[in-house]
Amino acid sequence: MMRTHTCGQLRATDVGSSTTLCGWVQNNRDHGGVIFIDLRDRHGLTQVVFDKDICGEEGKALADKLRGEWVVQVTGEVRSRGEKNANKNLATGAIEVFAKTLTVLNQAQTPPFEIDEHAKVGEEVRLKSRFLDLRRPAMQKRLIARHKAMQSARRFFDANGFVEVETPALCKYTPGGARNFLVPSRLHQGQFYALAESPQLFKQLLMVAGYDRYVQIAKCFRDEDLRNDRQPEFTQIDLEMSFIDMEDIMGIGEGMARTLWKEVLGVDLPAPFRRMTWTEAMNSYGSDKPDLRFGMPIIDLTDWAPTSGFSVFQKAVEAKGVVRALNAKKANELLSRRTLDTLTEFAKGLGAKGLAWIKIGADPSKAEDWQGPAAKNITPEARAELARRLDVGPGDVLFFGADSFKGVCTVLGAVRVELGRNLLKLAKWDDWQFLWVHSAPLYEWSEESHSFVANHHPFTCPYPEHVQFLASDPGKVLSKSYDMVLNGNEIGGGSIRIHDAATQGAVFRALGISEEEAQKKFGFLLHALSFGAPPHGGMAFGLDRLIMLMTDAESIRDVIAYPKTQRGRDEMLDCPTPVSDRQLKDLHIVTTVQQA
Repeated sequence: MMRTHTCGQLRATDVGSSTTLCGWVQNNRDHGGVIFIDLRDRHGLTQVVFDKDICGEEGKALADKLRGEWVVQVTGEVRSRGEKNANKNLATGAIEVFAKTLTVLNQAQTPPFEIDEHAKVGEEVRLKSRFLDLRRPAMQKRLIARHKAMQSARRFFDANGFVEVETPALCKYTPGGARNFLVPSRLHQGQFYALAESPQLFKQLLMVAGYDRYVQIAKCFRDEDLRNDRQPEFTQIDLEMSFIDMEDIMGIGEGMARTLWKEVLGVDLPAPFRRMTWTEAMNSYGSDKPDLRFGMPIIDLTDWAPTSGFSVFQKAVEAKGVVRALNAKKANELLSRRTLDTLTEFAKGLGAKGLAWIKIGADPSKAEDWQGPAAKNITPEARAELARRLDVGPGDVLFFGADSFKGVCTVLGAVRVELGRNLLKLAKWDDWQFLWVHSAPLYEWSEESHSFVANHHPFTCPYPEHVQFLASDPGKVLSKSYDMVLNGNEIGGGSIRIHDAATQGAVFRALGISEEEAQKKFGFLLHALSFGAPPHGGMAFGLDRLIMLMTDAESIRDVIAYPKTQRGRDEMLDCPTPVSDRQLKDLHIVTTVQQA
């Protein structure tokens, strides 16, 4: 080996020993004729001293030429820095290495940004030179945490009897869900593969095949618009189980999460996780992935609104809408009029016509201490009842939504999160509030198609007592589905699957899918299910999002080695790019875009 120790390994117990280190020069300092460098690798940083009495004039002269990111090898003696000079913020801060020999293994150009924990660099610049960005300690910590999480998950599932099976990336295009990436076939003219958006159908086939506990750390692909927590290619911890029900899978999911947090972060999570139905989550928080690090539940005021005296609320109820509110406790002095105006514009951006609010002064019993656009319209009797329902106290700020159920959930749910996370700073990143949200509607109404569409996918199992509504009232049908939520983020989700032909046919019919169309789209799965499919279900965890939350990263791009930008480009490789006419001809493709 070219080194005896890493740059983060030496301690006070190594004083007096000889060592050889290899790494990158972090910086170079000349202190009165003695040269100091900080030598860095992914394990840490060690201070190296070049004194001409030890390394000679030639060695000191070479050390003086060292520049940032040069790759060097140093051999020397480990010495104590003493109590006075020790760096208590550094793992190797009790020692330094007095160099005897120095070898330059490679020089480096001046990097486009400083390889430093605190350097402020634009993301596009970092991604263009991602190989340099990955040298930064923050990025290395995140990728190492990702590695530990993957190994921890594999050990957990192996100990629980799961078999890891790889499924194809190239598969059949099946409409529904996310938009697929298409891959042209050279051998089959005019035909295409799709890149798998998930292993969903394959893992159900594995259940039919008798592999009763399957797991895979799977690469998935979706041609979607991007954002901070979405990439065109991403990674799932994917699992499926046979002869189980919801409790079994939720227990396994919780067990994996507790194992990861313990082994990667050293944190003991409570058991069991809190549970909430989809309906409870929407009613209380306006979201199916509520952030429970702060309060501010949403309170239903629909029955109160008709006698409130405020026409906006009254008209909403007359239009068969709802009226709801939340109370930001003691936020009066923290929320200026300008901030409230900005929050109103935020609500309008979500589809609201406005955002009614009331600021409470020092004495809630006095009408003059209720200030805001809605305050003057509310009758004294209604104000007293409102104060009781919302537990109004001095310095509170009330926010109202009056619209359709979906509209109010969208607006007040987002306003609550904006208040809790950003404006009032109530949420700590490492306050781990896990939650199961279960029993979501099987279908949701699409205004675009004027029909019901699957809330998850068309193989999600309804509750047996709701099967009777599939033909007459699909909106009433609840599913055996479950999502694991952490601090307002869905980190995993799944469902019990349909395994009998009669229920599957009824679900398809409610979606307007004929038997012929079902065979065309999903014939291979339906064929397999006819050969003794066991009761089964599963779920998938978004690994990238998990690591983002575990490491307090700003986006999943910060926990993926080579991510795409929000425009779907790889800045380092400069792709996607045009291809030659010859390549297009080989693939039997004609493009309408002029090639560069």
